Amino acid sequence: MINILYIDDEPHNLIAFKATFRRTYNVFTCENAEDGFKILQANDIHVILSDQRMPKMTGIEFFASILNKYPDPIRILITGYTDINAVIDAINLGQVYKYLTKPWNENDVRNFIEKAYEVYHLRKENIELTEKLIDANRKLEFLARQSLLS
Repeated sequence: MINILYIDDEPHNLIAFKATFRRTYNVFTCENAEDGFKILQANDIHVILSDQRMPKMTGIEFFASILNKYPDPIRILITGYTDINAVIDAINLGQVYKYLTKPWNENDVRNFIEKAYEVYHLRKENIELTEKLIDANRKLEFLARQSLLS
């Protein structure tokens, strides 16, 4: 099951999101970035959705702050404002996968989550395959050296 973290300072948005998606996904919600960090520490989160405009830390700032420690979750920014600078910052600073506007459409969110998880899964698979390839190359190099010595 896909683990989703949704951060929004508006409790009714969190309630609506959880009510809509709790049967399909494992949904974690919180009202601020600090609680978001705690959820990330305790759970293997695949997709993070965050509201842009929140007190203390914006969604973009939150995404940028977790990149080094939690680079794997795919990030989706949600905002009620259409600010092109926020979109540019989201892409450049927070490495945001998608940008949604409020009020969100259930089908759009579901499609974005599914596509984001596909990207997450493919990245993980790519890492595993790369590690296997590196290991196979090491073994081949060892065998080649052994052949040259004998």
